[in-house]
Amino acid sequence: MQASSKATAAAPPVASKDDRKLEYRNAMARLGAAVNIVTSDGPGGLAGFAATAVCSVTDDPPTLLVCLNRGSSAYPAVSANQVLCVNTLSHSHEDLSRLFGGKTPVKERFEGASWSVLETGAPALDDALISLDCRVKTISDGGTHDILICEVVAIRENEGGQALIYFDRRYHRI
Repeated sequence: MQASSKATAAAPPVASKDDRKLEYRNAMARLGAAVNIVTSDGPGGLAGFAATAVCSVTDDPPTLLVCLNRGSSAYPAVSANQVLCVNTLSHSHEDLSRLFGGKTPVKERFEGASWSVLETGAPALDDALISLDCRVKTISDGGTHDILICEVVAIRENEGGQALIYFDRRYHRI
């Protein structure tokens, strides 16, 4: 009779915090999302940033959420203004998205397009697919980001155009 030997699997290597963060970022790059420019204006000043972390919460009352990095240059203004406009971009806005997603000074970001205002005073991109003008109702802690729960107070839609999507670290059109 032979003695049985049990094979033991080697424990998986313990991933560092940086490895887990990179793994998560790579996974999220595979989550396609509409590209938006989120703008604000008011007592805290003019601000705008590119964002894909935007989604619907409910239609009664019309509510959406926006995630805003606390380290963003737009953070102080949006926090003070408590209003914002989510402008969903068409495929023709790729260059504008790059302006708002980089280190371009605020004034130069807004010079790249035509803007107007709806109800809150936050800039609405004239040729956005949709502009959702909002008041911030609740702010929750999301780690490095604030999660802004926003009531939509005005909507402007433009017909036509293909959506600009960000997927796999590249722009795509739908």
